Amino acid sequence: MTNFSLGALGGLSAAKLKLHFEESSCRLELTGLPDVSASPSDASNAPAGQPLSILTGWELNLGQRAALQGKLEHLQALVAAVQPYVRHLVSNHPCPQGDPHSPVRLEPRGRGHRLQLRSSQANTDPLDLQLDDAELADLTQCLDQMLQDPRLGISLPLAAPQPLRRREQPRRKGAATGWAAPAAALGALLITAGLAMVIPLPERKRPTAKPPAPTTSQR
Repeated sequence: MTNFSLGALGGLSAAKLKLHFEESSCRLELTGLPDVSASPSDASNAPAGQPLSILTGWELNLGQRAALQGKLEHLQALVAAVQPYVRHLVSNHPCPQGDPHSPVRLEPRGRGHRLQLRSSQANTDPLDLQLDDAELADLTQCLDQMLQDPRLGISLPLAAPQPLRRREQPRRKGAATGWAAPAAALGALLITAGLAMVIPLPERKRPTAKPPAPTTSQR
């Protein structure tokens, strides 16, 4: 396993809280403290269930390939790169996220995705990882679980999703590649199913019985 530290961990020594988020090839762990600044008691007496409000460190394990550690700004950079990248990817317009000098850069490479992590420590080369679609999906799921977890009391300032610009929108409706094909097929299926439940089917008209033909009697 390759260890790559994005930054030194905090040195707070009170009762720590830990949050775990795990998928098949990805495991994210956050370590921190509750915010007890408004309470006269210290963190060791914090009530159970109090949210993690002070991040002392986090660790991301990508299978047997890398173990990453960092501080809050590195976690923010990771989320800020992954979320818009996946949004563009599903829209069939892959777009690199993060400049070459930012802590995290994510861009298409070959049939996969290049995740580059730049350490804040001096004389440390950037870590370059190649992710396939499944690994990127696992990473995205872990980050989404973290952002939606009510136990996380840390504010992560994320940019609101912006609509694609006209030049970023697909110009033709041909066969999509990557994640766009299953996403488009699933979306079309859900829309069709939704319309079927909303639009009433036309009633079939019952055939009207024809009057019997008049019979003539012969004498």
